[in-house]
Amino acid sequence: MAKSADIGSKRLISLAPEAWVKWVAQADDVVPLEILNAEFQWVSPESDVLIKAFSPSAGEFLILNEIQLRYSAKMPLRMRAYAALAEERYGLPTLPILINILPPAAAVTICDRFESDFLGLQVRQDFRVINLWEVEAELVFERSLNTLMPFVPILKGGGEEPVVRRALAVLRQDEQLSQMEPLLAFFASFVMETELVAQIVRWDMTVLRESPWYQEILQQGEQKGRTEGERSLVLRLLARRLGPLPSDVEAQVEALALPQLEALGEALLDFAQLSDLTAWLQGDRSA
Repeated sequence: MAKSADIGSKRLISLAPEAWVKWVAQADDVVPLEILNAEFQWVSPESDVLIKAFSPSAGEFLILNEIQLRYSAKMPLRMRAYAALAEERYGLPTLPILINILPPAAAVTICDRFESDFLGLQVRQDFRVINLWEVEAELVFERSLNTLMPFVPILKGGGEEPVVRRALAVLRQDEQLSQMEPLLAFFASFVMETELVAQIVRWDMTVLRESPWYQEILQQGEQKGRTEGERSLVLRLLARRLGPLPSDVEAQVEALALPQLEALGEALLDFAQLSDLTAWLQGDRSA
């Protein structure tokens, strides 16, 4: 049984909070004081991390970290709402930061402010935007941004095998960091062949499923629910590992229920040829 691990936003930032706040605040004199409760009475943030920080020039203030797999049009309003709620609850000025992990569709414009003009009343909320695909992978190593280490493969210049292996070496130097290895494998699969990822990094599906980003990928799969998303992901991984599947074999995979798809997702990394898959389909699918 795989050991569970928390690989959500709060856990990641807690790995290196001082380096993180200096980076997002773009100031070397900022220090973290406390990671606060970002849950509010009427809303439930999906990926918020609220940090109380201090700098000699600004005094105490809040850093609202909103980490999203992909940007959506609802984010400006959401940033406005959460910044206001945080300021009301804690009585401190707030620096809102939106971190986008993967690029959106080409037609989508990423905004860095909320603006409204209604009946002559104007509202504006600026927020800082960080797109991870624009961040240099080398920066993560130079500044010991361990929070970003699992994302190295999708950073600028991070999709090469030597760079991924370097990130993996850093993770494996620390027991807590090593729990993030499945997340590194997950993002490596976006830019590298699955077979190569499996050779480099341990792919622990049980641990990986605890990631909110993995769950979001499933939900985005075909927008038909978790089963369809899991099926889409498993078929993609099988095709990259074994090549195009025969239509009858693909039909067998498509007919699997969710628990069987999850079991296949864990088993497929041991497959070397198509016969391994067909043998699995004919055998104990829940093993």
